[in-house]
Amino acid sequence: MSARSLLLALLLCAVPPVWSQTAPAGGGNESRLHSDFRREWLELHPCREEVVKPCNSFSFSNLAGDAQTLVTGQPLHVALGSLAPQNGFAAGLAFVEHKDFADEWRVTFNTDAVATGNRSWRAGAYLKAFRLGGGNIVVVNGPGKPQPPFFHVAPLFNLYAETTSLNSIDYHGLGPDTIPAAQTAFGLTETIAGGGAIVPLGRAGVSLFAEFNGRIPQLRPDTVETVPTIASLYTEATAPGLTSQPAFLQPGIGVRLQPTLFAEHLRLHYLAQFQEFAAPSNSGYSFRRWTTDLGHEFPLDKKVHLTAADAQNGPDSCTPNPEIHCPSPTHVSNAINHEGSIDVRLLLTGSAADAHSVVPFYLDPTIGGSDLNGQPLLPSYPDYRFRAPNLVLLSETIEHAIPKVPLGIYFSADQAKVALRRDDIDFSNLRESYTVGLTVHAGGLPAVYLLFAWGGNEGHHSTFSVSNVLLGASPRPSLF
Repeated sequence: MSARSLLLALLLCAVPPVWSQTAPAGGGNESRLHSDFRREWLELHPCREEVVKPCNSFSFSNLAGDAQTLVTGQPLHVALGSLAPQNGFAAGLAFVEHKDFADEWRVTFNTDAVATGNRSWRAGAYLKAFRLGGGNIVVVNGPGKPQPPFFHVAPLFNLYAETTSLNSIDYHGLGPDTIPAAQTAFGLTETIAGGGAIVPLGRAGVSLFAEFNGRIPQLRPDTVETVPTIASLYTEATAPGLTSQPAFLQPGIGVRLQPTLFAEHLRLHYLAQFQEFAAPSNSGYSFRRWTTDLGHEFPLDKKVHLTAADAQNGPDSCTPNPEIHCPSPTHVSNAINHEGSIDVRLLLTGSAADAHSVVPFYLDPTIGGSDLNGQPLLPSYPDYRFRAPNLVLLSETIEHAIPKVPLGIYFSADQAKVALRRDDIDFSNLRESYTVGLTVHAGGLPAVYLLFAWGGNEGHHSTFSVSNVLLGASPRPSLF
């Protein structure tokens, strides 16, 4: 299906009937979905309910409110964000809805479709189910007899299906010693369908999680880049998986720690994960992967409240409750902006295949520029510059908002390398990269990055990227 067809299908499914000025104010036979669309329509037409007349629809405050509704409103808003590097800035539509049940369960549904100028695209649907704790929903057990919530700590369940089609991804070969002259490119379409669960263990920020995904990758020649297509320089021996891309069953388990310590002077973002990539139709491509990701976030001011992405939010929603507005992406504080932190991160990834198996190259992690998920790693090098089954990264980052404007300053230093063998994962011979730039803040969070990186032995690299999830939302499934 083309990106244009996907966008059209989303429009046909999501756009409501046109309402007149006398649309019902709620109640009666009006459905919840119709009510949500009516509320969003009124937010885009503030003068329809303005008590004080005359009302100017083009005043700065009303235009700013319209802009916020267009990019964060529910149930329908504009979807914006960058796809994987080299594939451009994507735009489209997103639809967000939810349903509450009497036993305190809430189910949220996100779906979106976006496309870029080079005809890359992504379309997906994401469902989350979780129990509301703390009394957000009170069950009435007979007249006048409210029953408190069943419990405060509850699991969260995810279901999702997503297809991403990328027309240009660079490949320089495998290992840490490849050369720039070996650059080629390929296209990739990958469908990921699956689900998972997050089980909190208490209030200390510790949770267990499990996932089970089906992955269907498909490679094709690159038709955008001016460099050679991958098959002109590489074979199955030098690019494992080039000639055959089986479907994978990919279960995984892990533990996540995200406590805030020392009176909010430190927030940990710790993750330990094990994944199995099983190819039933061709076991020669089956392998296992483990990941250890240790992040440490230190606020630069005691007034900063450190927060993590909310797992209850889908990638297109910045609040699990549509009655609560998202943080305004257009608000600019007139006071001193204290938002800023120092982040120190250690990332280790290792892969293992049996004696007669290999790790497909398109599922290997990469460093250089940004990876397939848009995560900057060693950004002074070209995108996807080094690729191998094993990776080590040290990263130190400072980001701080600039007072009275929705901008921030950014600096980072990366040290990283990839390795063909797990025994070579150590801290020797790390490549270095340094980055400075500006961030554009929305809702108090950096959402747009304009960066300049240098420090490697292959020149410098400038990047422009926009987050592919809404403010405070949970991430999308990893493409590798």
